[in-house]
Amino acid sequence: MNEENRQQGPRRSNPAHGERSSDQPEIGLELNDQPVRSLTHKDITIEGYSRAAVQTYWRIPEFKLGFDLGNQPWSFMGTPNWFVSHTHMDHVLALPAYVARRRMMKMDPPTIYLPEAAIDPIQKILRQMSRLDRGRLPCNLVPTRPGDEITLSRELVVTASATKHTLPSMGFVVWESRRKLREEFHGLSGEEIRDLRLGGTDVTREIRIPRFAYLGDSAPDGLDACPAMYEAEVLILELTFVSPSHRKDKIHKFGHMHLDDLVERRERFKNQLVIASHFSTRYHTRQIRHIVQRRIPDMFDGRLRLWL
Repeated sequence: MNEENRQQGPRRSNPAHGERSSDQPEIGLELNDQPVRSLTHKDITIEGYSRAAVQTYWRIPEFKLGFDLGNQPWSFMGTPNWFVSHTHMDHVLALPAYVARRRMMKMDPPTIYLPEAAIDPIQKILRQMSRLDRGRLPCNLVPTRPGDEITLSRELVVTASATKHTLPSMGFVVWESRRKLREEFHGLSGEEIRDLRLGGTDVTREIRIPRFAYLGDSAPDGLDACPAMYEAEVLILELTFVSPSHRKDKIHKFGHMHLDDLVERRERFKNQLVIASHFSTRYHTRQIRHIVQRRIPDMFDGRLRLWL
């Protein structure tokens, strides 16, 4: 496994390299952007940032898709497909800005998959923002329900599952679709298989491999209801609360997870990589690391990563 975890911070201008100094015009100035952390696992890159009640956004550039639009780093603008788990503002606030940026840069309208109940309110918001901005906001809003399958390409399928939060919410699994020769045709020659194909026989069957799963905000019921999340190569889940002083029953009522929920399910996680994120702003970074590493010293044999 080749893994890298880094924070992409703003670049500083360096006049020696031909960039502006403080007394030069601001044309071409590189602006401070939203925080983005990045980690590479095998052939996919996980990029994003998440903090409860602040902002959440993720993307997998190799798959050309992202999850949640709580903010919009400039570099994420080129990703054409987005899946929104729910419509709390820290997960959806940047949707109009994302659409406007793509229009400004003459990119094709994006496709945004949203909980079905959110379509009408989001359309109204976009219409009002368009009036205020005096610019079009072209996009394809797709109502999505738990159980839906979205085919993005011949190789990629996304499935939606119900999660448990304080408003309609979903999690998503990204599957790699492959075709494999059916067992009954093993042993046949290439010419025989070709003839069967030409005769209209489907000689292959589909195999799906869960590559990536995104829970979104959810009590543990939403995780347990989708076994594929425990099997995906990479899982991003929320871990909003970690302190022993925070009561699990109250946390679950408001649709979130506690560190105890993670520990109790340790044996179920077959993932190669589990990313814990969306920590409450009540905690400092050092405090989160200390509490989690005290409870899980081996960090799931090195498979658990804290996105801080």
